[in-house]
Amino acid sequence: MVRTATKVVSGAVNIGYKAVKGTVNGISWAVSKAKGKIDEDRLDGTWKVVGVYRGSFEDFSKDQNPDGSFTSECVDSFDQIIFKANKSKFKPVHCSSEKEDWVKYSLEFGKNPLTKEKENYIEYNSNNYISVIDVNNKTMVLEGNLMPKMAFSGAKLYLLEKVK
Repeated sequence: MVRTATKVVSGAVNIGYKAVKGTVNGISWAVSKAKGKIDEDRLDGTWKVVGVYRGSFEDFSKDQNPDGSFTSECVDSFDQIIFKANKSKFKPVHCSSEKEDWVKYSLEFGKNPLTKEKENYIEYNSNNYISVIDVNNKTMVLEGNLMPKMAFSGAKLYLLEKVK
């Protein structure tokens, strides 16, 4: 006589986090929103803008075929943002050949006043917020008014690749 035991495995499903796929120039967009507080040190360094999505992360996660490609208007350089985590300062997105002023910021985890979502976000110049969707040693996805010239066309989601 043979007895087979079948074990039912149930897992908690968190609806709040959407899985997103897609690549830009072989660089993958963040798969999901970070589930907890992001260590500020992970922001440190120079990040190159490689993808821009016209819409929010919510829109992006529902989009069946999201186009997040991006063409830089920089001549002989690229659009970049630089973070100095140890000093909580960043240089806003600019062409790597231009000089930009350092801006003091604070990385928070909680209810973002702009999106009303519990998430990691950067607050700067008192009432400006950028959501940090996720960041790893190679890529970072930010949501917000990162590049004012792009925001007019509805761009809200940015894929960045670590340069150094």
